Amino acid sequence: MPGGQVGTGVANSVRVSVVQDTPPSVPDFTQWPSFPFEGDLHVKPLDEPVPVEPPRRGEGHRECTACNAPDEAYIWVGERWRVRAMDRPTGLPMVLILESRSHLDLGDLPNLLAAELGVMTVRLERAIRSLDGVARVHVNRWGDGSAHLHMWFLARPYGRLQLRGTFLSLWDSILPPISEAQWRENLAMVAAWLAEFGGRPLAEPPRIQWQAPSSFNAQAAGEAAREPEEEPVSVIEAADEIPETEEAEGPSTVKPEKAATPEKAATPEKAATPEEAGESQAPRQGAGSA
Repeated sequence: MPGGQVGTGVANSVRVSVVQDTPPSVPDFTQWPSFPFEGDLHVKPLDEPVPVEPPRRGEGHRECTACNAPDEAYIWVGERWRVRAMDRPTGLPMVLILESRSHLDLGDLPNLLAAELGVMTVRLERAIRSLDGVARVHVNRWGDGSAHLHMWFLARPYGRLQLRGTFLSLWDSILPPISEAQWRENLAMVAAWLAEFGGRPLAEPPRIQWQAPSSFNAQAAGEAAREPEEEPVSVIEAADEIPETEEAEGPSTVKPEKAATPEKAATPEKAATPEEAGESQAPRQGAGSA
């Protein structure tokens, strides 16, 4: 074909097709049984990319929440790792966060801490999976809201096949919260399991509220008049995962704590020794009896 003819029989002409500006179609996963919504769905318009991303918490002038949090805010603490829970029960049997003490992100971990992260991930997954009514434990890392390493552990209830897969974190804010007594008991059992290998458990089981039979009616009347509780904070709504613009929060005058020195961070956890290779069975008795 001569160079002046491009797809037509007319010299020096170009065929142009008019493309309609149609929104993207709804993806197939909206038809999956695990997708939590139904009805008429639309895809949001995609915002234009920003030239420079705002700093996360713990970057630049942004204060680091994890560095400033005391050990009492966690359910278990060790020399180099800490485990915390949400501030109140949510829809899943257990939602926990594993954090490093040092102000490091995932790609910044030295080799020994990276190896410890693998040990701690397996150990915490086993502890959560040992709870009654838990079928699987999903492990996630997003990190768009905070520069301090934090790994999410979400327990899927046994038998709830509709909750399998990608959308478990969405279901956490949709399902009604579990009872606070069960939630506290689960936290205490996980903390006791982890303490079998060192560290300090800080979560305590719920205390039994003993009372005389004559006070039952008065208590029931008081509970009926009680104001509704606040809605639980879900994984998606957690502060660690909600990026904020620099203008929304403004400069912070509080400096984050210094990260641990390389000499301190380079020492492996005591639990990573070969003698503890058989930990997958022994802690089940320890956690169950705690």
